[in-house]
Amino acid sequence: MAKPPRPEPKFFLVDELYALGIQHYYSTWFRDASSYPAAGEKSTNYLESPTAAERIHAHLPEVKLVFILREPARRAYSNWMWSVMNGLETDDFETAIAKEDERERHVQARLKYARPHAYFSRGLYADLLRPYLNRFPRQQLLCLKFDEIVRHPCELAGRLHGFIGVPPRPHDADGLDVVNPSEKRDEVIPQDAMNRLRQRYTDSIRELAALVGPEFAEWEDL
Repeated sequence: MAKPPRPEPKFFLVDELYALGIQHYYSTWFRDASSYPAAGEKSTNYLESPTAAERIHAHLPEVKLVFILREPARRAYSNWMWSVMNGLETDDFETAIAKEDERERHVQARLKYARPHAYFSRGLYADLLRPYLNRFPRQQLLCLKFDEIVRHPCELAGRLHGFIGVPPRPHDADGLDVVNPSEKRDEVIPQDAMNRLRQRYTDSIRELAALVGPEFAEWEDL
């Protein structure tokens, strides 16, 4: 994987980085990658950017893309907790959700890529995936569920390795833990708030299942 792993490369997302040219991307993150059978990077915000999809396709049309999707209401709450933890959110969860559209219209320039208040919209996975599905052959995209990382990490790792064409590495799944430290806090989303939010996602989940497979019609509460 790209070194250093943090901060994420975000090369195809951030205009100022992309302007440095594709050779900058290769030399900065993949200088020693030629000796490996496969190389990759992780930039989570690519999913929400049609511009990133276009740029990736322009330079890497044969790339294999992996998207790990979490139950959208739970993802939104985790996003909110992250923003609270980082001093970017002072409203309660439902108030923050209600303010999202207005905040997104007036996002500060310094936060335009982080978009710390895009709680609901980041869970509209069908809409977010379409720019990629419209550009890349379906066999170059693998959509996985966050549930499976928690429940069946070794099986998921095997599926991933098969997709990218490398021998199985069963120990890659050893010791997996929560990456987002906000997840280790004790806050619990009120169930009525969760139910209302999940109702809003109903149509999007139906569209997602039609696009990438019926396994995405149902989600575990993780």
